[in-house]
Amino acid sequence: MNNNELNALISLLDDPDESIFRQVNEKILAEGVNTIVDLENAWENSKSILQQQRIENLIQKIQFQQTQSKLKSWIESGGKNLLEGALIISKYQFPDLNENKINKYIEQLVQDVWIELTPHLTALEQVKIFNHILFEVHGFSGNNSDFHNPNNSFINIVMESKKGNPLSISLLYMLVARQLNVPVYGVNLPQHFVLAFVSEDNNEVLFYINAFSRGVIFNRAEITTYLNHLKLAPNDNYFYPCSHVEIIKRMVNNLIFSFDKFGAKQKVKDMKQLMQLFNI
Repeated sequence: MNNNELNALISLLDDPDESIFRQVNEKILAEGVNTIVDLENAWENSKSILQQQRIENLIQKIQFQQTQSKLKSWIESGGKNLLEGALIISKYQFPDLNENKINKYIEQLVQDVWIELTPHLTALEQVKIFNHILFEVHGFSGNNSDFHNPNNSFINIVMESKKGNPLSISLLYMLVARQLNVPVYGVNLPQHFVLAFVSEDNNEVLFYINAFSRGVIFNRAEITTYLNHLKLAPNDNYFYPCSHVEIIKRMVNNLIFSFDKFGAKQKVKDMKQLMQLFNI
């Protein structure tokens, strides 16, 4: 579809005839993300409230389609790049986010930790440096005062506010660790996402890290006690690292809960649709 054809369709978006609107709506949706700039220009020049509302709805639907498509491809490719998965979710809420800014900030965190790391440090000593840089120098912390805010799940907002939930703070910790080849991985503990420091010699977990609580270190016995408190039977998934796909799946599930708390019904519906992609 060329620009003239697209603009002709956009001009019909305020047609009171519902059957005409549905046809126009479907044709524009089928064109996808390439229509967004024209739709935004039309919205700015429109004097019709109805047309503006319909344009806004169209843009949101097109952007959601793009989120679905990208997440599906990411999952099917094995979810190798954790940051990419997190950015796909963030772009659902913030489609114009600056990826370059995020990458540069992560590079800065990596550089700051790297400067402090020296050869032959123990695992505990390495974690102490990570904790110092992330939580003391850069000021990241768990958002206890507004725990259920959806923004706690979006990595761009977490980097700006320096606050997040257990998953997002842990995710940031992992992103820095992986670039420095430090074996820190996510553990899908019920109701509280944590990290595991894994021995490179035998692939066993040396200890666990609670990133939400500024990097507090704990052991397997404490996880068992925690599970007993929740009246849950021990399960390997609660003690060993999970995949990147499982991490982003949990992020989407967190957003379902958060958006529901805030009464954002359409966003809850969208997240539930994204959740279905993990079950394919």
